[in-house]
Amino acid sequence: MNPSEKLMNVSSRQLLAFLEICRLQSFARAAESIPMSPSGVSMLVKDLEGQVGARLFDRTTRAVSLTDAGRRLQPVAERIVGELRDLQAVIGGAEAAVRARLDVAATPMVSATLLPHVVREFGKSHPHVRVHLADVDVNMVRRRVLEEEADIGLGFFIKPAAGLVREPLCRFRLMRISPPATQPPGLGPSRPWSSLKGLPLVSLPTDNPIQALIEKHLGRPGDEPQERPRMNLIGTLIAMVQAGHGHAIVPSFALDECLRHQLSVAMLVEPAVHLDLYLVSRRGAQVKPAAAAFAEGVMKAAARLAG
Repeated sequence: MNPSEKLMNVSSRQLLAFLEICRLQSFARAAESIPMSPSGVSMLVKDLEGQVGARLFDRTTRAVSLTDAGRRLQPVAERIVGELRDLQAVIGGAEAAVRARLDVAATPMVSATLLPHVVREFGKSHPHVRVHLADVDVNMVRRRVLEEEADIGLGFFIKPAAGLVREPLCRFRLMRISPPATQPPGLGPSRPWSSLKGLPLVSLPTDNPIQALIEKHLGRPGDEPQERPRMNLIGTLIAMVQAGHGHAIVPSFALDECLRHQLSVAMLVEPAVHLDLYLVSRRGAQVKPAAAAFAEGVMKAAARLAG
């Protein structure tokens, strides 16, 4: 195309008005159908005629008919409007697909203990929303939310994280779990932190935020953390305790899993120590409405495990 040639500046509103007049053979009825004032429809047609450089309708007091130029424009206008509607449907469908998907990133034990029930119940109340769950460590939860790979994240973000908004969802107690060979299995009476003195322990890594909270209550200020086996995942701690490698301290959201492994469980007191589970989202991002309903489901599922 010659760069000096100017393209017509035709709008979809002009073409829609033109086609409605063609269909109804009346400016007044087209104005009611759009809806728009008759003068507004006339202005759109006048502007369109100015762009194409020809009169499009012959108007009398009784009828409206197409001119030769109008008859030539009609199939072109129908094709353009049809393609615009197809484009709108494609874009609208893509946006609807995004709205109908909720990407959740959560730490492995939260994913294994709380979320299966939550995802099932959420699916019943929101059948058109597909939940995609990524069970990853807390650092990966943070990364996935920041990089928009997850709409929301769930984890024990004890300290604020740059770029994330934290919202506390529910609170869990810290509890002692013991091998079945040393204590009767099941949930027993609460025990003070002093009951841990002298017991062999298996723990999470020292840089784990949950373990950092635990260490504050295990010894006197200034004491070095004890040398002990350290596992990356709470699920591994539970398995190690079941195998008799020692005792451990875990949050009460793992209660069902511990009871399933026939461990002895006691809530820790003097003091009772709580741990907040946070929902995190990217700062400045618009959180999907489905995320609020999902978070409510997490709170309900966590209520009986709060300890």
